Amino acid sequence: MPNALAYLMLAVWPLVTLVMFRRWPIERALIWSLLGAYLFLPPPPAAFDFPLMPPLTKESLPSVATFLICLVVCGRRAPLLPEGWLARGLVLIFVFCPVATVLTNMEPVFFGSVALPALGLKDMVAQVLLQFILLLPFLMARQHLASPQGLRELVIAVVLGGLIYSLPMLLEVRLSPQLNTWVYGYFQHDFGQMMRQGGFRPIVFMYHGLWVAFFAMMAMTCAIALAREADARRRVLLLVAAGYMGVVLVLCKSLGSLIYGIYLAPLALFLPTRTQIRIAGIMAVVAVAYPVLKGAGLIPVDWMMEQAAKFSGERAGSLGFRFENEDILMERALEKPLFGWGSWGRNHILDPVSGVIQTVADGRWIIVIGSLGWVGYLAEFGLIALPVLLLWVNGRYLPDAAYVRLIGPVALLLAVNMIDMLPNATLTPITWLFAGAVLGLAEAARRGALAPGERTAPAAGSRSLGWRPIM
Repeated sequence: MPNALAYLMLAVWPLVTLVMFRRWPIERALIWSLLGAYLFLPPPPAAFDFPLMPPLTKESLPSVATFLICLVVCGRRAPLLPEGWLARGLVLIFVFCPVATVLTNMEPVFFGSVALPALGLKDMVAQVLLQFILLLPFLMARQHLASPQGLRELVIAVVLGGLIYSLPMLLEVRLSPQLNTWVYGYFQHDFGQMMRQGGFRPIVFMYHGLWVAFFAMMAMTCAIALAREADARRRVLLLVAAGYMGVVLVLCKSLGSLIYGIYLAPLALFLPTRTQIRIAGIMAVVAVAYPVLKGAGLIPVDWMMEQAAKFSGERAGSLGFRFENEDILMERALEKPLFGWGSWGRNHILDPVSGVIQTVADGRWIIVIGSLGWVGYLAEFGLIALPVLLLWVNGRYLPDAAYVRLIGPVALLLAVNMIDMLPNATLTPITWLFAGAVLGLAEAARRGALAPGERTAPAAGSRSLGWRPIM
């Protein structure tokens, strides 16, 4: 169980966020209030659980605190909702889809003698609030980071966060993943899953070692992207940082993230921005279409199993286990295809005697389809894919200048994150920050407003905190 320090850190974080907004530029405070919490606050089960509210965890609590502080301290710099009707529609569907889910799940579910409760008004309110809170980083990033400078600040923060986080990561590689136990009093996952290749994969304060490896890959790619636009001296330093994060990525012992890193590094370093965006757009379309492609037998499952077996039988077994559970859970989801089964584990298969859940949902896509149906799935994955697709469509409006060169690598990272959400549930605040910033930039490009100093003007009477680049 979490110790007192875990709950104290959660309780104090809104005050830390307020100090950030008082001392730093808006962009930097927004980024680090969410990124710092994601990196260092205790993961679930540490949370504040109030009636009629979703649990306030290391992801939801900072989002709420940052949103409220942004409203009070910064005012409104841009409308909260996106400009286009499609983006607005996806936002509204994403937030209010649980209403339809609850209305279509007002009966209990039975597995032999085991019964799961019907959904009611309390579940409806809690799920709508949860969806809104989950989307807050996306909406705030579109408001405050939709400029070349804002995106650059975000990319720099990911690199700095990766370099800082590499120290506890290397410590856990050497000593074993124990930091969360030492600091917060509990281990957040299955320790056996942190043992790989005769050693350990780090988990630090995240949910799983795969999340840590994916973050290391993001930091490496962001360092490469910054090196491409830097002068000669800083380019060398950033490439050294990227190489260092590449070594850390290897030590994380995650084959998937390592493949992503090897794939993205040359794309981020050598390809033109518009080509990067096209590749990202194709990947995003494939990710959204994955459930249909898999159902039609167009995903080479057997070939993927064979390739995994070449690395190790353990990896092949893990991949096969995921595919098997995906098929079982998809059959279950098709019983309520539009709006899903809702919460309380109703989307799973339970043992009819003991009530133990017999299925495992690893991928974000199968979790969302099972709980919120195709409508919820298309809303969530559509909101993440839409910024990349809008950049693809509006690519001709992008100026051919150095200050937009970060957009391509970030679009690639967003698309790779969507691909990784197929086997894993790696939807994080960083995903939403990237998606919101890219959506705002795509909207600005369509208006022809994407210039070096362009940013949304503050509302009348709001406080401007200034701008001070950190690199």
